[in-house]
Amino acid sequence: MEPLYQSKITCICCGSTFLTSRVRPSFKRPVRTDSDFCAYFDAVNPDFYVVRVCPYCGFASTENFNQHLNDKQKYAYLEKLGRQWKARNYGGARTLEEAMECYKLALLCAQAVNESDRVIAGLLHHIAWLYRYEEKKDQEDRFLQFALDAYVRVYEGERESLNNARLLYLIGELNRRLGKPREAVRWFSRVIHDKSITDSAMIRASREQWAAIREEFVQKGQELPEEMQSGA
Repeated sequence: MEPLYQSKITCICCGSTFLTSRVRPSFKRPVRTDSDFCAYFDAVNPDFYVVRVCPYCGFASTENFNQHLNDKQKYAYLEKLGRQWKARNYGGARTLEEAMECYKLALLCAQAVNESDRVIAGLLHHIAWLYRYEEKKDQEDRFLQFALDAYVRVYEGERESLNNARLLYLIGELNRRLGKPREAVRWFSRVIHDKSITDSAMIRASREQWAAIREEFVQKGQELPEEMQSGA
């Protein structure tokens, strides 16, 4: 069985229908996953096919995009990007380089139509993963910082209505990966100590990273952050 199959999409910008490739569920089992959820696969990477690119108008989106664009958004896209689009088709198998092109195009589209910070954060994070696959650490860290800033905006915007343990954990983990352990501890501690959080997987992951950071401080003989003074 081929890992890829074709899915019919209706463009939310121009209304055209087109085919894009998806990965069959049986091929979506990762061989390992990093602590910020970046997954690695033996054969085809499903993340390469998350973005759908309309070959006619160039609008790139994911399933997480708002599924309706108003006239103002369509005009904004056409003015900023669409009028420069040169027809090309990303509907078949994609290389890492082509996946990167699709994600960056989706990021530009999301920014043009003022998509949510949550959608933009996810795109930025996925771009960072693509650079990680290429072992381009400087670019990876650059986009991890962009993603972190966007995730923090999500938290600040949804703080009153949302208790998202995964979001809190990710903010902590990206801080840790970017060499900001004290800031990371603050976010991990929120997951660990907030009694309203019941996501056991994220609580466990936060405890593990919290403990690893504490061990690093102890080994280096550095003063522990305030949140670590009394233990987790």
